[in-house]
Amino acid sequence: MDEKSRLPPYRPPHLSMNEPHPPGANLGRFRGRRNIRRSRGVKFFALACLLLIVLAQWKQIWRSDRLAARLSIEKLNNDLGVCKRLRHKPRDPIGLGRDKNARYVEGARPTLIKNATIWVGEPVKGTSHADARAGKGWEWTQGDVYLEHGLIKKVERVVSPKTLPKNTIVFNAEGRLLTAGIIDMHSHAGVDSLPNLRGSGDVNEASDNITPFVRSIDGLDVFDPQIQVIKSGGVTTSLILPGSSNNIAGEAYLIKHAVGKKDGRQEFSANDMLADPEQHWRYMKMACGENPKGNFGAKSNGRYSSRLGESYAFRHAFEQAQSLIQKQDDWCSKAEAVGVDNMDGYLPQELQWETLGAAMRGQVHINIHCYTATDLEAMVDHSNEFKFAVRAFHHAHQAFLVPEILKRTWGGRAPASAIFADCMYYKTESYIGSEYAGKLLYEEGLTPVYVSDNPVLNAQHVVFEAAKGYHYGLPYHAALASVTTAPAEELGMGNRLGKVKPGYDADVVIWDSDPLSVGATPVQVWIDGTAQFVAPVYHDKPIEKPIGPDAAAINEVVAESTPVTDALFKGITKVLLSGDAVKEIDGNNVNVVISKGRISCIGTCKSEFETATANGVRTIEVKDGYLTHSFTGVAGTIGLNAIDAEETTDNGDNAEHFTRAIDGLMLDSKKLHAGARYGVTRAITAPKFNGQGSHHGTSVGFVTTAQTSIEEGAIFAPDAAVHYTLSVSVRQGSKSYTEAFGALRKQLLNAIKADKEEPEPHTEAAYLKKVVSGDLVLALTIDSADGIASALRIKSDVEKALKTSKIKMAIIGGAESHLVAHELAAASVGVILTPLQPMPTSWDSRRALSGAPLTNGTAADWLVTAGVTVGIGLPEDWVVRDLGFEAGTAYRNGDGRFTEKSALDMVSNNIYKILGVDVPEEESKDHFIVSEGSPLSIGSRIKAVGSGRGTVSLYV
Repeated sequence: MDEKSRLPPYRPPHLSMNEPHPPGANLGRFRGRRNIRRSRGVKFFALACLLLIVLAQWKQIWRSDRLAARLSIEKLNNDLGVCKRLRHKPRDPIGLGRDKNARYVEGARPTLIKNATIWVGEPVKGTSHADARAGKGWEWTQGDVYLEHGLIKKVERVVSPKTLPKNTIVFNAEGRLLTAGIIDMHSHAGVDSLPNLRGSGDVNEASDNITPFVRSIDGLDVFDPQIQVIKSGGVTTSLILPGSSNNIAGEAYLIKHAVGKKDGRQEFSANDMLADPEQHWRYMKMACGENPKGNFGAKSNGRYSSRLGESYAFRHAFEQAQSLIQKQDDWCSKAEAVGVDNMDGYLPQELQWETLGAAMRGQVHINIHCYTATDLEAMVDHSNEFKFAVRAFHHAHQAFLVPEILKRTWGGRAPASAIFADCMYYKTESYIGSEYAGKLLYEEGLTPVYVSDNPVLNAQHVVFEAAKGYHYGLPYHAALASVTTAPAEELGMGNRLGKVKPGYDADVVIWDSDPLSVGATPVQVWIDGTAQFVAPVYHDKPIEKPIGPDAAAINEVVAESTPVTDALFKGITKVLLSGDAVKEIDGNNVNVVISKGRISCIGTCKSEFETATANGVRTIEVKDGYLTHSFTGVAGTIGLNAIDAEETTDNGDNAEHFTRAIDGLMLDSKKLHAGARYGVTRAITAPKFNGQGSHHGTSVGFVTTAQTSIEEGAIFAPDAAVHYTLSVSVRQGSKSYTEAFGALRKQLLNAIKADKEEPEPHTEAAYLKKVVSGDLVLALTIDSADGIASALRIKSDVEKALKTSKIKMAIIGGAESHLVAHELAAASVGVILTPLQPMPTSWDSRRALSGAPLTNGTAADWLVTAGVTVGIGLPEDWVVRDLGFEAGTAYRNGDGRFTEKSALDMVSNNIYKILGVDVPEEESKDHFIVSEGSPLSIGSRIKAVGSGRGTVSLYV
């Protein structure tokens, strides 16, 4: 091939064909072909990129079209609206500034309350916080209160009716005391309806341990009769909580105790009962400790059997809620940034965790059932780990011991302590407690609130818990606040509830006596400005001045005693003892000499005083001194039980066998020490049948200060009475009432037939023989009036068989005994009421009388009027501190049926009469109480207790 026929050689692009090649240039074939492909690759790469961009745009358009078809723009926008709600920080709703209450029912007439003695609920203007907390600036004032549109509109010295609408109702308070409605911050009314029936119990959701998703309002029975009873105690508002069987139990609701048209409402509905229809705040119940871990045993369905497991359950639940919160916040932030049109999913929402998530966002007030320091500290730690606030610890028996732990709760606001005054010892968690807890918490700068846990305590008397708090040293203003302003603040309703000021809800109560006194009862109750009782029953009480505020006097509490053998007392104005040796003295100032633990002189006692003083015996001056019999606790389990729920501290049930209480005595317990401290020096206790409030066997009478049952003088009645239970407790297994009553009749008739044979000593047959011979009382625990009627028929049948003699019978319980009062009197059967004012807890007690303002009298009133001997017993052992107050309630509210002496006999002498126990008259000089003020009254102070042991316990 010639030169001209060859192809032109490859040259680098920057060289022309005519330019010489650089030295060493590689003009080989391979290199030339590689560079040609690089140029094409660039083009292909550019084209590929373009195609990818087009594809991406197409996919985006396709995806957007697909999302537009799949996702609802309306829902996405709704979800964005939810974001605003999620981030909303609730505030306490306003009070002043409203034209009308959101609960106001159109057409309700205004009311003017004239001539009232008013507790506003706050100190006078200008009082510093420090002074107010110390009790300065608080006072009762005279004036009028005008209610309109469901609000308190005016609180003035005089409100002229001429300035008000013509249809205004005028109520003359006649100087009586007026307060804001009582607020119970812990109640199960409506979800734990009374009487207890299987079909109406909705207090606990047992399917799981963590149930934040359930709501108490969904089980609220607006027809629960207890709602009206609670209101009759001046309680206008309650927080209705789920129960404590779950660590996280669910959502609670704040209600008012007005339901249906008769109460001034439009309908019977749970929603109509809401105290705040706009629901500014939500509420949640949690619980730790014995209830959730004990109710469900080993781990099952998320339940745990130890505090260790409970702690994990809490933390795991908080973690789940926190995770949901994070997902929601991320979605909301992205939606706000790119717009909902560009979101590829809806807002994450899980109904299971919604309420707990809201709680952790600070939109729900968290209330936690916690007793012990261990549980309190664990929950405080959880609050700091997961950053949520705790509004109140409920029950909180040991809170007074660990105020510094409470103050470490996340958020910088120490939780309130929602407590009882002196209810304790019913389980291990409650074994460490103090009646002075309210006082001690307040002194630490914390907030005590008294609650009922209805139906654990009768919420009708929740104000009495505050009264006892005052008795145990909590300043007067703080005690009244503990059931009015303090719970209102803790519920986030401090601008609407708890005070008598313009702008507040028109929930007010007029009382027949100081609400912090024994037996205080409403004369009328208004909710949202509507009177709740058409024809309320009034007690025949004189209109008296308030008992406080007087913080200095009530704070003088001496908790520990000094044992002495001899003592001298001056200033005794009332001696209320029985027997010929000591006559009742009323009004004369006398002296009392105690020698070797016994009353040796009452009167001037000049020579005795001189001799004792010369021997160095201490003289104690008392103001308004009382000398009375000490008290006797009966029908509880004291002496046979230390901690109610702990089997190893208890004698046990005796359903199958008839036993003697003396054989199971366990003395020197906290219950007995508490009783002795408050004047209960003797007790009569029977073995339990199958639970508290049931009896089976022979009871024993013993001295509460004895350390062992074998000590000399420890036992005064080895077999006091023969006990059987014929209440609802007898219906265990397949047993029926007819079987139980029939069996008792048969046993008694058989005891008559066995007259010629001597039964084996200390057996059931031996004791029944003593019953039919009249030597022992047959004490039957019965609440139902029909059950009592059956017992009276049995008594009649046995007496017909005896022909010439009668058997002695007593009734314990007696919730419906008023219905057969005359029959009981005719049969000479006494009644020991347990308690004085029973609740309709069971079907057997559904007709119990609640007293004024709902019913004309109580069972005690009807029984005494009919001529029945009445005593007051222990429905639960913790009442051992309150026997004097129980008798005081009968006295104060008996409308003249009782004197101070006859009321005191209900917790002393009458017990022995009813049970047929002989106590030597001389022993009245060994068992006594010296008190400053009547032991029936709040504010009294026990100064000395004689318990027949040769010494006297002094509290000076």
